[in-house]
Amino acid sequence: MYTIQGMIRKSINNTFSQWERLGYVANNLVNMNTNAYKNVRFEQMMGEDGYLKGAIRTDYSQGSIRITSNPYDVAINGQGFIPVVSPSGEVQYTRDGAFKQGKDGYLVTNDDWIVGEGIKIPTNCYKFEIKPNGDVVSFDSSQATEKYLGNIPLVRFACPEGLKQADMNRLSATDESGEAVLVKDHDCFKQHNIEISNTNVYNSTSEMLRLNASMLASTQMLKVIDDMYNKAINIREG
Repeated sequence: MYTIQGMIRKSINNTFSQWERLGYVANNLVNMNTNAYKNVRFEQMMGEDGYLKGAIRTDYSQGSIRITSNPYDVAINGQGFIPVVSPSGEVQYTRDGAFKQGKDGYLVTNDDWIVGEGIKIPTNCYKFEIKPNGDVVSFDSSQATEKYLGNIPLVRFACPEGLKQADMNRLSATDESGEAVLVKDHDCFKQHNIEISNTNVYNSTSEMLRLNASMLASTQMLKVIDDMYNKAINIREG
């Protein structure tokens, strides 16, 4: 049998859990236009003690691929991540292929992390291509033969859910994710394309409405318990 104090503690705990879940849903909606963003969910379960508990899960399923007119854009069609290197040498991973040409001609992310081991694209080349296997080649003219510039690597992890979220839509490896494994002989890259978020706007909006109703009910329950508690105190004092 629950005491009033126990009911209050559990109601507060459950309300906080709902708030946390609401935060993840709101963050998913905020990032619905973020390239290659992966939906994060807070799975709840009721423990034997009556308290709500939860675990954070990231959905690494493929987002839709959208055609662009930018030759620096590249989408990953399938599993995997592109390693990128900071100016200080730190390695992280991304699926956001909205790249650009850096000041030294290298292919970089929007915040100037170098893609792979460094691929320098000539500024005066006629055009360049990113092949499905990640090879980057350039052409000096419409009739010229291709020149090999480098390769955009694709890596995979044994447990991608173990990756840690970093800044600017990047991820870092952890002991849980395991080491990055280079994928060879693939055809996963699509130039002039970009992967969009896999957040389902309708499902997220519906979940937010349900959570809002649940929190209102929890708040109302706290008010009822508080009234019961005050009445019990008044009876004792009477």
